[in-house]
Amino acid sequence: MSAWYRLSVALHRLMHSSYEKNGVFMAEILKAIIFGIVEGITEWLPISSTGHMILLNEFLTLDVSAEFWDMFLVVIQLGAILAVVVLFWNLIWPFARSSSEAVVAAGQNEKSGSLAKREYWVLGPVTVRMPVIINWCKIVVSCLPAIVFVVLGLDETCDRLFYNPVCVAVALIVFGVAFILVENHNAAKQAPVEQMRDITFQMAILIGLFQLLAAAFPGTSRSGATIIGALLIGVSRKAASEFTFILAIPVMLGASLLKLMDFGLHLTGTEWAVLLSGMVSAFLVSVVVIKFLLGYIRKHDFKVFGWYRIVLGVVVLLYFFLLK
Repeated sequence: MSAWYRLSVALHRLMHSSYEKNGVFMAEILKAIIFGIVEGITEWLPISSTGHMILLNEFLTLDVSAEFWDMFLVVIQLGAILAVVVLFWNLIWPFARSSSEAVVAAGQNEKSGSLAKREYWVLGPVTVRMPVIINWCKIVVSCLPAIVFVVLGLDETCDRLFYNPVCVAVALIVFGVAFILVENHNAAKQAPVEQMRDITFQMAILIGLFQLLAAAFPGTSRSGATIIGALLIGVSRKAASEFTFILAIPVMLGASLLKLMDFGLHLTGTEWAVLLSGMVSAFLVSVVVIKFLLGYIRKHDFKVFGWYRIVLGVVVLLYFFLLK
């Protein structure tokens, strides 16, 4: 009788322990999904994902190591990047199967005698879309300032100096004001550059320099800095947004891969589940948010995001100064 009793007690403890482990596991997955949702929304709207992550982490903390958390915040962006790849595939993929229309267009370009006017190069069964190749060259030019910034190690220095609630809040407010001022300045003006393909290489390097503001000052918002820079030099909201989204592909992909390599691939099963859950939710939400933003800016400006940033910056300051 005592043997059966001991066996039943052991089974009860085993089942209870398994239930607790499953409950903790599901709780961490749910938290990762929430972080992915916030990432998917704030990465593409010019409102700073960093500011929102700082606030969210105050109320919802993943039960993971500090090293994993640092990696998670960056690598979760891979899900958001995938949304850009899916939605903008036609703008980023330079190759296509040769078709009769492309061959005719290529022939017409050949007759024009101008290499600049050739939009198709037919190489056997493959057609090379030259405007896409040129756009990628502009994206690479925009990335050069960020590459130099990282190679010099300035990103780590800036994170050490400015990655804190006060600096993030100030960046939120300053660039919120900047959005409002730029939109007021551009009111009733026709943007000289309506299409992304019309962005020049000089404009591309200037947009890349504005991107450095986001790298140097957390809370600035990468998309916010590049959009403001593009608007200031005469790029339309649509073209500025598209260029910003595509510019994110090499920038965020490189940052995510470097962070993952530094952390290593020796993740536990729970860590893989948390990371993938965050990435999947970031991808799904990003698809919706990008579509929303592209539709929104057809009839509206960015001032609402400027006001939102100002309010959020004030909330961050009040929370960490008065409530903490």
